Amino acid sequence: MKATRRTALKTTGAFATLVSLGIITQQQALAAVNRAGFEAKNLADALKAVGGEAAANDQVSVVSPDIAENGAVVPVGATSKIPNTTEIYLLVEKNPSPLAAKFMIPAGTEADVQTRLRMGQSTNVVAVVKADGKLYSATKETKVTLGGCGG
Repeated sequence: MKATRRTALKTTGAFATLVSLGIITQQQALAAVNRAGFEAKNLADALKAVGGEAAANDQVSVVSPDIAENGAVVPVGATSKIPNTTEIYLLVEKNPSPLAAKFMIPAGTEADVQTRLRMGQSTNVVAVVKADGKLYSATKETKVTLGGCGG
């Protein structure tokens, strides 16, 4: 579906009404609007949902273990030294839903995020950073010895 200004206004208005009536929370409304990226089934679709292909950049780094003993809880993070970083996305290439996390970076804060992700198998972890409207990325391979997605 091609998004138009009218569609965006209708959707935003509908969610604002539901939030003001207390039917849904603000977090639920934001999750529904950003759902497309999290519903992607492969890395290419997930990258398209976050804004397209990202250029590799040495100022973006992925923090992930070389070997994760338990794929159910893998500590993963990303840092960006690029000025004006506004968003950081973490993607796990071989997961059923590759887009695992999205972080909004407020102005004036350090672009350094950490979380724990589930990985079903050895795979690449991709950090995508949005800065000044452009996308940059870094990739790191993490080997999983015990799968976390039902394995």
